[in-house]
Amino acid sequence: MSAKWLGLLILVTQLSGCASWFDSFRQGPEKHSGSVVSYLYGSNAAPTAMKPEITTLKLPLRVGIAFVPSKSWSQESGVPEAEQMRMLDEVKQAFIKQEFIAGIEIIPSAYLRPDGGFANLEQAARMFNVDVVALLSYDQIQFNDSNKLSLLYWTIIGAYIVHGDQYDIDTMLEASVFDVASRKLLFRSVGLSKVKGSAAMATFSERARVARLEGYNQALKHLIPALGHELDAFKVRVKTDTTVRVEHRSGYRGGGDAGWLGALLALLLAGMVWRVRPV
Repeated sequence: MSAKWLGLLILVTQLSGCASWFDSFRQGPEKHSGSVVSYLYGSNAAPTAMKPEITTLKLPLRVGIAFVPSKSWSQESGVPEAEQMRMLDEVKQAFIKQEFIAGIEIIPSAYLRPDGGFANLEQAARMFNVDVVALLSYDQIQFNDSNKLSLLYWTIIGAYIVHGDQYDIDTMLEASVFDVASRKLLFRSVGLSKVKGSAAMATFSERARVARLEGYNQALKHLIPALGHELDAFKVRVKTDTTVRVEHRSGYRGGGDAGWLGALLALLLAGMVWRVRPV
């Protein structure tokens, strides 16, 4: 065998070995989540005390919004604090003009602890003077894949040229709205997203990190209108829900809870005025 063919055989063998080595270190799915169930009912949470069956909502409502704390948060795969605050502010701006909302407070994640339970939620609610809290939970999984052919090109040509490593990121954001005093779940809504892409091995980590944040942002864009629809549905449902009582705070004149009864009274009054009007 000539030296040329022998050298080529050695090169192919080495490249195949590199491919097998890379395949053995290929990352599996990466998962990051913050669960509202784990936060409120986790193993370290205090037992949930029984609360009155009737939930009283006093209008206008004082609302708090916060991300559920995660046990496994990391800078690499979690939502950074600055991004959390920005996303929460988007939710705030979407609902702050509702007439039955007195104000919306953003509760930083530092005030909530993993497995804190309702006791921790009540502490934060007292601190920020809110009656209702919308907890944003999240679940994100990143599937990674690469093929050996792309590695061979990476070995020969250079890591910045061939984009052979792929990622597929599924994200879910869920908003669960609780009345703090009664611990009742008032309503919930979900936003979903899917982000796909690829990157060279040398830039894969950074590109995937940016894609993960994009996954959260896209899920938020779907969550906000869905949350608005659920809020409208709740305002209709509360009129016939015997487990929820709506009251006005002193000085509040909003019509958020008048519903069909208020409209009927207005029609009756209008009819009485028409009947007594001089001919």
